[in-house]
Amino acid sequence: MERAAKSLAKLKLSDAISVDELACAAWAAAVGKRIGARTAAKSLVRGSLIVEVDDAIWQKNLFQLRSQILAKLTSVLGGGIIRDVEFRIPTARRPPQVAKELRASAPADEADRIADPGMRIVYKQTRKKASA
Repeated sequence: MERAAKSLAKLKLSDAISVDELACAAWAAAVGKRIGARTAAKSLVRGSLIVEVDDAIWQKNLFQLRSQILAKLTSVLGGGIIRDVEFRIPTARRPPQVAKELRASAPADEADRIADPGMRIVYKQTRKKASA
């Protein structure tokens, strides 16, 4: 853990990485592999780290551990960067849908299903004679 803290402290001194990216990177180092696999730090908003969790159970349990997590984040990053942690359940998004054809699902005339144009004409003429 101390190695990660030293590495992150070096990154904090350079302007190559933003404070937001630094806070998100520190999340996995502060909480470990098990919690890190079920959560994802998304952004830092006004000193509050926004973390997405899998479900309400994880949200409740991590909220109860919030003070311990904040202490670990402070030890990794130093004070003054993250003042609070907010746990959110991500909204379910629909995957992209495949576009459907614009024509009607069934042809207006059953003869339109015949692929051969000559046979289609013969079928229509025969049907017309039979109905007359």
